[in-house]
Amino acid sequence: MKAFTYERPATVQDAAKLVAERPGATFIAGGTNLLDLMKLQIETPATLVDVNRLPLAKVEDTPEGGLRIGALVRNSDLAAHPRVRKDYAVLSRALLAGASGQLRNKATTAGNLLQRTRCYYFYDTAMPCNKREPGSGCSAIGGFTRIMAVVGTSDHCIATNPSDMNVAMRALDATVETMNPDGAMRSIPMADFHRLPGDTPQIETDLRKGEIITAVTLPKPIVGTHLYRKVRDRASYAFATISVAAVIAAEGNGRVGSARLAFGGLAHKPWRVAAAEEALVRTGSADAAADAVLKGARGYGANDFKIPLTRRTLRAVVAQATRA
Repeated sequence: MKAFTYERPATVQDAAKLVAERPGATFIAGGTNLLDLMKLQIETPATLVDVNRLPLAKVEDTPEGGLRIGALVRNSDLAAHPRVRKDYAVLSRALLAGASGQLRNKATTAGNLLQRTRCYYFYDTAMPCNKREPGSGCSAIGGFTRIMAVVGTSDHCIATNPSDMNVAMRALDATVETMNPDGAMRSIPMADFHRLPGDTPQIETDLRKGEIITAVTLPKPIVGTHLYRKVRDRASYAFATISVAAVIAAEGNGRVGSARLAFGGLAHKPWRVAAAEEALVRTGSADAAADAVLKGARGYGANDFKIPLTRRTLRAVVAQATRA
């Protein structure tokens, strides 16, 4: 690990200013992802700006009937929060499906939003990777692709977003709140927060230099059965091969009145397709919805199985929701 300086700012704006003004500065909270990357010298920050003592760890009701989740709320606390368990069960279930209890006790809401890919080649500094070194190439293309994306890819990157929380947040239409170094606030819809790789896979989110996440807001509760189904290579402490976050309101006789569907393990960002939700409501067919989700899907050899697996997983989710 390379040497770095350490700062503990007193205010949110001070933290944003430090990262904006100092070359190579970055925020640290739980550090469950960042410290691993520093040990491998994938991330080599010159300054760590510790935000743990900032007042960003509350979960509060909003005037609109939704929920405001501070950036520093730990994953364990969020999963166990009474309102999350009651009104946003898909989020609680997604959080509990991630990592281990020890990691959930440290990991934060903002850190989970910013979690970086677990692509084998991103973690191997001996291999070219456009995320680490733009223009060096993508070793995953033509390499071992079991965990790689099948939709939203480009010739520059086929990595996936590894977060379970992000998938649920996308299904719930969350909004990310931020503060710029000048103190200005910004709200970013979850749909726009993460970026597809295109020809700039090193740019993963819509955040600007020094911009700090302060909270995530959820709209008022959504009626329906909340489900999170995660398919993985082992029963715990594993990233999703494919996951589905769903809020489905059944009308009886197997009919679907409304649906929200977001997918993990498929793309560079949580994958949600409005046409899939419309198809499920219109036809009641999980296969029709899967057709829309997988439009343009392409396997890269070892991950070809993800395409039929997505269909089977969605069928199981819809069957469970319409039985409930």
